[in-house]
Amino acid sequence: MINERRFYASILLTFCILSIVSAQQNTTLEDPSWVKEYAPKRIVYSIPGMERIHVRKNLTYKRVDGTELRADVYLPANSKRTERRPAVIFIHGGRVPPNLRTTPKDWGVFVSYGQLVAASGFVGVTFNHRFYAWESLHDSQSDLNDLLDYVRNNAESLGVDKNRIVLWAVSAGTVFLSHAVRDVPPYIRCLVSFYGELDLQSERKAAPVSVSDETLREFSPLYHLNQNKHGIPPMFLARAGLDDPDMNSSADRFVSAALNRNLLVDLMNHPTGHHGFDVQDNDERSREIIKRAVEFIKAHG
Repeated sequence: MINERRFYASILLTFCILSIVSAQQNTTLEDPSWVKEYAPKRIVYSIPGMERIHVRKNLTYKRVDGTELRADVYLPANSKRTERRPAVIFIHGGRVPPNLRTTPKDWGVFVSYGQLVAASGFVGVTFNHRFYAWESLHDSQSDLNDLLDYVRNNAESLGVDKNRIVLWAVSAGTVFLSHAVRDVPPYIRCLVSFYGELDLQSERKAAPVSVSDETLREFSPLYHLNQNKHGIPPMFLARAGLDDPDMNSSADRFVSAALNRNLLVDLMNHPTGHHGFDVQDNDERSREIIKRAVEFIKAHG
């Protein structure tokens, strides 16, 4: 009996040690090679004054599962305490590892976008959300919803006009424009998609079986565009000609459906652009597209 007790005690001790080691491994912060290469890169377009903006970093907009989700807020250099400006919320793509040392809001692309829109007269907002896997789509959507609530509820201290919000999404982050296309909240003034995924329904073969067809529809802007008979916010789409064909096909279908409805959608194509052309392709077409996107949100934001 004593030996048997020792045996089970040793099994329990081994299990506890393995659990601790596993937890420690899972919480170790590290950047894979692709993040180390990509994270320092800034957008290839700039305007005077970007280096003079003000930034409020690491504001906790949400606590979940013992983790603080944080945002950075970029303000124009000449902001006055009583001013209220439209906010541009940047939505990063995924899927990203949950234990990144350099989180998306701190990547050069989002830092420089925050600076760009602040120097253009907006309040820029970058944030981290939990797009870790296909199965975390709903987590990310709830994070975006809570970030929107945070910005609007704290509009006075952030210098934001809570009734003038722009959503600017890149890559797979574009799927989180779905609810804005579906619900058309009046405070969402316009939408921007750069090299975005606009129809997850076409990804049935790639998605795991744990992700239902209903979920793929829920996170497909094209599906909600076709269901919504009342129109959508004005939308700017930037397409990379050398991008993944399936991703481009989703954008093409979205634009075609929007034009058939005579909706306000502006499309700019970069024929020789790659996915992430705004940081990867340092050429005049990339700069022209970014500049036009800023002009679009000035007109509609």
